Amino acid sequence: MTWSAKKFFLLIILSVILIALVFSLGRDVPKNELSYGLTFSKKKAADLGFDWKKVYASILDELGAKKIRLPAYWDEVEAEQGQWNWNDLDWQVEEAGKRNAEIIIAIGGRLPRWPECHFPNWAKTSEKNQREIALLKYIGETVKRYRDNESVKYWQVENEPFLNHFGDCPKPDKNFLDDEIALVRSLDSRPIIITDSGELSAWVPAARRADVFGTTMYRDTYSSHLGAYVHYPITPGFFHFKKNLAGLFAHPQKWIVIELQAEPWCPVPFEKTTQAERNRTMSLSKFKEMIDFSAKTGFGEFYLWGAEWWYWEREVNNNPEIWEYAKGLLL
Repeated sequence: MTWSAKKFFLLIILSVILIALVFSLGRDVPKNELSYGLTFSKKKAADLGFDWKKVYASILDELGAKKIRLPAYWDEVEAEQGQWNWNDLDWQVEEAGKRNAEIIIAIGGRLPRWPECHFPNWAKTSEKNQREIALLKYIGETVKRYRDNESVKYWQVENEPFLNHFGDCPKPDKNFLDDEIALVRSLDSRPIIITDSGELSAWVPAARRADVFGTTMYRDTYSSHLGAYVHYPITPGFFHFKKNLAGLFAHPQKWIVIELQAEPWCPVPFEKTTQAERNRTMSLSKFKEMIDFSAKTGFGEFYLWGAEWWYWEREVNNNPEIWEYAKGLLL
């Protein structure tokens, strides 16, 4: 076979795989087997000008959330090197525990919400090896702080650690990620979640390291690289096929959607845009479509992304419909 023929044959193979990924059929999961949680970011709630404790209490009491992911932001826990401040995270964990909610604590330098990497100012200028030593210290202190808390069910180590082109972050280092995971395993036996992009990553490197693998799931975004809005031309079968394919090479105990889009994705923060701009990537109708879409992907557990936005819409724009719809999913 000539080189041209080999290239043509390879192109055909890749085309078939691409078509299968985009158009393959999904798998409906019965509604009574679907469960929903959410991520809460104290940082985002405060940035919106709210009393973040009030927002969090509303999420627990009004929405009835029973599965919550809480980022342990390094720049809040250790704003000054060697000086630990657990007050805010302690309060979040304690309040969730009072309501019998299950908690994921996300730890690491790269955690949910822009700019993705949340290093203390003192660590940003450190040499790589010194920053990594300090980061491991913070991870260890966090695990030891909460490992005796029965409400904490999982540790998430870093957030989408293999997504190297998104966020204001250093270049990913898989060897250091392995060191982080090993440290957590040495301190506690709870399952470890490793996450990856649903649309832009291969999953296998993350899933191989995970007890629980968590994918993101987005359909409408804004690409700063393209300077345009993007609607991913994929069906639910894309995620079902990808899960089955990754499952040939990695065997986590569980597969979940750690971040299901339920918030606008705009060129600037949503609170600085118009309603029309926000509606391009998320609205009540798109939220409902996302729930229907996700139910056909073969996944059964979803963490909704956007609780702070739902609250903002209700309080600032007198638009409670999105909040009420989320309540119907979470209660």
